[in-house]
Amino acid sequence: MFSSPYLYSFALFLSLSILFFFFAPQILPPKHSQSIPSLSDDLDDLSLFRNAVATQQQTSARSAVSSKISHLSLSNSKPKIAFLFLTNSDLVFAPLWAAFFSGNKNKNLFNIYVHADPSVKLSHPHRLFNHRFIPAKKTQRASPTLISAARRLLANALIDDPLNLYFALLSQSCIPLHSFQYIYHSLFGNSLNLFRAFASQHKHKSFIEILDDDPNLPERYIARGENTMLPEVPYEQFRVGSQFFIISKRHALLVIKEKRLWRKFKLPCLNLNSCYPEEHYFPTLLSMEDPTGCSGYTLTRVNWTESVDGHPHTYQAAEVSPELIDTLRQSNSSYSYFFARKFSAECLKPLMKIANDVIFKD
Repeated sequence: MFSSPYLYSFALFLSLSILFFFFAPQILPPKHSQSIPSLSDDLDDLSLFRNAVATQQQTSARSAVSSKISHLSLSNSKPKIAFLFLTNSDLVFAPLWAAFFSGNKNKNLFNIYVHADPSVKLSHPHRLFNHRFIPAKKTQRASPTLISAARRLLANALIDDPLNLYFALLSQSCIPLHSFQYIYHSLFGNSLNLFRAFASQHKHKSFIEILDDDPNLPERYIARGENTMLPEVPYEQFRVGSQFFIISKRHALLVIKEKRLWRKFKLPCLNLNSCYPEEHYFPTLLSMEDPTGCSGYTLTRVNWTESVDGHPHTYQAAEVSPELIDTLRQSNSSYSYFFARKFSAECLKPLMKIANDVIFKD
């Protein structure tokens, strides 16, 4: 027979083991935590978004009674593309982008905005990005902080220049596949006159991937809990798509005005392995609000055939060639791909070698 002290010790050990088995997953921290926008960040963003909306309302009122928009004359101005760079590392392809924009700076056809994670120290930025950095907050992959960052970029672009009519979201690993003029004319077509461009805004289509048949949708939908997304987002309206898009001005305004869905998508996930809010918020919102105004596909090419840990294939320097650029341009839509990702930093040198003769030749 066991003596009493041994019996009590064994019972205590057994009880603690059972408690640990059942409750340890709730007590111990997860392998990695998910960044959630703080209340102060949300309030800062709300103020920014209100400012952006008010700026557009003032612009509309002025344009209704004047031949001018802001300080720019309509007769001498053209619609612009806002290039929105979302990064948490050095913008290593800045020389390639500088070549892409070269020859168009004095034409006032574009603007550049950069949201750089302030928790990461970047090297001295290329002069192309001088004075182009917006007030930024910390970001994390697979978290609603990336949604917030994209919305901040859109709001700043709307406030900065009312002539921004298209908004292209890019990452630090994106490269252009065509010349600036090719992309500009592909988007605006014959509406290069500002009067025509503004008059036809309701026809401007947004190029954003919207998928409803992805096999991971069921698991991702319940990542925050079984019925957490209800009633705002029924499963039948839950969508997924690439986080990189080109959207029209009316959709950019729709995004920064939106509050209802954001309250759901900013909630923390219980299943972090199935949580990618940045791939769901924008496709779901635009699909619910204006499905016919969206292409349903992205113009940024990504290679998922050799994905690693949820990341797409990263092209290396040895893979860069004129043939690769030609392959990446090809799509199943009536548009060629405009951009591609992901490219390693070592790709810069071989890309610069073929930039003028291949990438920007069209």
